[in-house]
Amino acid sequence: MQQQTPPEQFDLGAIVTDLNNLLRLKTTVIGIKMFARVEEMEAIPKIRRPSAVHTTDQIVSMASRLGWTVGITGDDLVGAQCRAVIGLAPQDELAGENYVGVWHGTAEDARKRQEALDVVPYGRYQAMAVSPLTSGRLNPPDICLVYATPGQMIILINGLQYTGYKKFEWGVVGETACADSWGRALKTGEPSLSLPCFAERRYGGVPDEEMLMALPPAHLVKAIAGMKQLAKNGLRYPIAPYGIQADVRAGMGVSYKK
Repeated sequence: MQQQTPPEQFDLGAIVTDLNNLLRLKTTVIGIKMFARVEEMEAIPKIRRPSAVHTTDQIVSMASRLGWTVGITGDDLVGAQCRAVIGLAPQDELAGENYVGVWHGTAEDARKRQEALDVVPYGRYQAMAVSPLTSGRLNPPDICLVYATPGQMIILINGLQYTGYKKFEWGVVGETACADSWGRALKTGEPSLSLPCFAERRYGGVPDEEMLMALPPAHLVKAIAGMKQLAKNGLRYPIAPYGIQADVRAGMGVSYKK
């Protein structure tokens, strides 16, 4: 029987230190890991299990806002929509009916939104856990979540694009924006940016100014290497305003050469 190669381990503490030095983040960087068996999730040291029903937004924020390590199954989540995004339930084709007259004007609009969601395929996993990266309890996490302001986020994106450039193209589904971030990143293994939606802000406590990037840890390491090089080039956060009435030639000469 062929032995499986163990997953790559990361220096998660160093990753967080670098991110905070480069971007001055105010929100804890966390990881998400999916588990094929509930027992694997429950074996994580010091894991908390919910005693009430929650949204996934709340579970994620228990890690990013409170610093907790939390594990869940589908039974801990409020409904099929939360479960389906992370693959703990099949996507309910009729779920969009609940949004008609609330989030959408017609059943057709609600159906289209449901079809647009990026979700983890059902049947692979039974549980999920979230934890601050610095705890080291989910090493490696499947994906990392970075909450940042638009100014911080563009520097992070610039870091990802410093080498191996590609144009990032992301969508906005509107409500259920967690499908744009952790749903898409878990499904595709690609960096995924979102504008946190009403539910994430109301129930998950995400502040107005924050966006969310979900990405595998290897991509985060790549972004950090890129940001360090950008910083050496004078392109760093915070981005100092140059002045809207100043002669721009001196500044442009430094940042853009010719």
